[in-house]
Amino acid sequence: PASSRVQSLHSVEQEVEWMYAWDIHCNSFFPLFLILYVLQFLALPFLMTPGFLPCLVSNSLFLVALTYYHYLTFLGYSALPFLKDAVYFLYPVGVLAVLYVVTLILQFNCTTFALSMYFSSEPSGAALT
Repeated sequence: PASSRVQSLHSVEQEVEWMYAWDIHCNSFFPLFLILYVLQFLALPFLMTPGFLPCLVSNSLFLVALTYYHYLTFLGYSALPFLKDAVYFLYPVGVLAVLYVVTLILQFNCTTFALSMYFSSEPSGAALT
């Protein structure tokens, strides 16, 4: 008991500062922004056409952007030596992969859905479908 008490007296509580977490988020969000806002905007005439190929490209853009966001978040937090199990930040990538396959099977175009959510006056987002 005395030895554990001495260790706890000299240990420093380690925690992630909110500014570091904000920096990780901003660094992870920038590539997502470039892919889902800039690149997608430039490809909108193609992505809005009906068919499987625009659906494939659209959903692939979303998959790449969201996967890259989670990967960069993982890298940012895994750089901290006192954080254990930073691999948890990669777990949503498995869910994204499953959703990617499901959206392709159903031919659900993520770009069309996102634009209908942004610009539709209908609450269901069914204006562009």
